[in-house]
Amino acid sequence: MNTYNKITPSIISTLETMVGIEYVKYDAESLAKYGHDETERLVYLPEVVVKPITAEEIAAILILANKELITVTPRGAGTGLSGGALPIFGGIVISMERFNKIIEIDERNLQATVEPGVINEAFQEAVKEKGLFYPPDPASKGSCFLGGNVAESSGGPKCVKYGTTKDYILNLEVVLPTGEIIYTGANTLKNSTGYNLTQLMVGNEGTLGIVTKIIVKLLPYPKYNLLMLVPFRSLDEACAAVSETFRAGFIPSAMELMERDSLDWVTKYVQSNVVKIEDDIQAHLLIEVDGNDADILMKEMEAIAELMSKYNIADILFAESEAQKQELWKLRRKINEAVMSNAISKEQDTVVPRAELPALVKGVKQIGLNYNFKTVCYGHAGDGNLHIRIIKGDLTDEQWNGEYIKKAIRELFTLCKQLGGTISGEHGIGLIQQEYMDIVFSEKALSIQREIKKVFDPNGILNPGKMLGK
Repeated sequence: MNTYNKITPSIISTLETMVGIEYVKYDAESLAKYGHDETERLVYLPEVVVKPITAEEIAAILILANKELITVTPRGAGTGLSGGALPIFGGIVISMERFNKIIEIDERNLQATVEPGVINEAFQEAVKEKGLFYPPDPASKGSCFLGGNVAESSGGPKCVKYGTTKDYILNLEVVLPTGEIIYTGANTLKNSTGYNLTQLMVGNEGTLGIVTKIIVKLLPYPKYNLLMLVPFRSLDEACAAVSETFRAGFIPSAMELMERDSLDWVTKYVQSNVVKIEDDIQAHLLIEVDGNDADILMKEMEAIAELMSKYNIADILFAESEAQKQELWKLRRKINEAVMSNAISKEQDTVVPRAELPALVKGVKQIGLNYNFKTVCYGHAGDGNLHIRIIKGDLTDEQWNGEYIKKAIRELFTLCKQLGGTISGEHGIGLIQQEYMDIVFSEKALSIQREIKKVFDPNGILNPGKMLGK
């Protein structure tokens, strides 16, 4: 394990010279703000927060950090759910908030060049104005940064049809931990030139380099979309209906599962009355289709609704206006906040082949019974990616914070592996999932990843203690 040094007044003075005194913060309020993200209730204070604005400034900071053996933690908007941006060894937090420019939207080539501090939804709206589409849409799209999306290879509801962040990244400008600035690929749709450094950087969680420019591909914006909410009297049947939809030849642009409690809690949280939840309803599927022919979409939606009717469902709610669509999507996107505000909980980002969803949910509920906790399931059922919220309830603090709950989580992830899945679909490994990596990787596979980390970061100063451990 590496030994790191503390920040000194001399180092702070050097940082102020590099980026400007107003962009170096070490007061208590700033340190507290940048000492947490959205991961449970964890707090790790940095010693100093630095807000550079160029790749060259970041390079200078990393060269200094290597010389002084000081840790550096890159940070986007702080919306992460795996602790990837927590400065667990103190040191420097590099905030990417000033990298907030959309540099170019290339309409001729359906590409864009953006900085990592651009908010996902702001970018989506900017390209939409030009008739273009950037599909990856995490639930936090209104606040999360594109750089954080790249670091975590984020997903979202649209990914069932369009793919995740990794499918849209063509090229990256990256500052390496040792201070060099490189481009990882080419601004082309096809590229078989050398190792795929671009995809190595996507999902690296800020452990191999700091992204300073992102070149993404875009699509034409679909003209129409239709949305419906299907209430099921059985959670198992809601899960089973997902795979059957795709086997029947349909590819929705979104297919989201919301277990009863999640929808009940979020409805109260946002004070919405768009959905009336009947007493015997156990789950809902939110299903969207999109495209450029309204008549075809209507027929597709009617066919999916007919398929749903073979299950034990209540009346389907068809969104009749844009406002109603937005209200339904608001409910889905606010579930995480609602559950967190309603109960102490831990979220597990499980993913299995979609046909295995019924077995996953059945196993999750059984593990909850065995360990005396409740779970709430919701998420991207269309691609097999469910978020499992474990509710503390009557568990003691010792059980909740110790080996008891870790044993249960290990059983949950082992179940995912047995079903052909893995332990994270879009939230990453970060700090809190790293001890479970042995479930899905052999020791040799883990060793290869550790060696890659050493090649990029020989002194281990960039976001240490994440993904692969200390």
